[in-house]
Amino acid sequence: MIVARTRAELVQARRELEKKVGVVMTMGALHAGHVSLLRAARAESDHVIMTLFVNPLQFGPNEDLATYPRTWAEDLAIAEREGVDVLFAPTEAEMYPGGPPAVRVNPGPVGEILEGASRPGFFHGVLTVVLKLLHLTRADASFFGEKDFQQLTMIRAMVRDLDLDVDIVGVPTVREPDGLALSSRNSYLSAEERVTALALSRALAAAAAVGGQGAGVALAAAGAVFDGTPGARPDYVVVTAPDLGPAPEHGPARMLMAARVGTTRLIDNAPLTL
Repeated sequence: MIVARTRAELVQARRELEKKVGVVMTMGALHAGHVSLLRAARAESDHVIMTLFVNPLQFGPNEDLATYPRTWAEDLAIAEREGVDVLFAPTEAEMYPGGPPAVRVNPGPVGEILEGASRPGFFHGVLTVVLKLLHLTRADASFFGEKDFQQLTMIRAMVRDLDLDVDIVGVPTVREPDGLALSSRNSYLSAEERVTALALSRALAAAAAVGGQGAGVALAAAGAVFDGTPGARPDYVVVTAPDLGPAPEHGPARMLMAARVGTTRLIDNAPLTL
């Protein structure tokens, strides 16, 4: 495996790869969810590039940039085990040599709701770094988890609207046996908080069980789970269309939610049929 720390090293490594290149973008602290992305990329690509960069643009002033888990040795071992051909792990100065960029990707109206409303500027930072990494890696395909469903939707919209020649592949959410969606931020949870965090997956399951009765009934079912779980404080719980537009009266839909457990903010989502 080639480890590239600079753009020049990445360009040289990319020249050595032929055929279809799949890219997986991470912020490190890898877990089984990231491994599922790497394996999906390996299955559909001739070569795999993994990027590892904790992007400061997507953290607000009171968020956890300084304490975000960084596990370089473990991440490197996973990348090698999963057959990553090139690992691009730039510094902040390498990615943003002139400091925070003045020009950033505007996510549009959908980027200002849900996570965008709770975390102002978040999707400007996400889309800007994703666009830069797509250009630098010259990816043929890039793989993203459905757990960050709004992010996946926004990246697809950016690729479509800016005519980028890359396939964006969504990979299903990986969960613990008890239903908790895997997240690097799960490491912040105490044992008691981890039990409380199961409210998110239980709320999704409750909503799915009654989705055929309409969005209002599904929302009420999810709300009842949170009402009965002290310590799980929902930020938002919504039902939308699969493209994050208004929820349909009938047919495919999506439930998305965010909640705080202790000091940790978690997100989850799942498809619904109304």
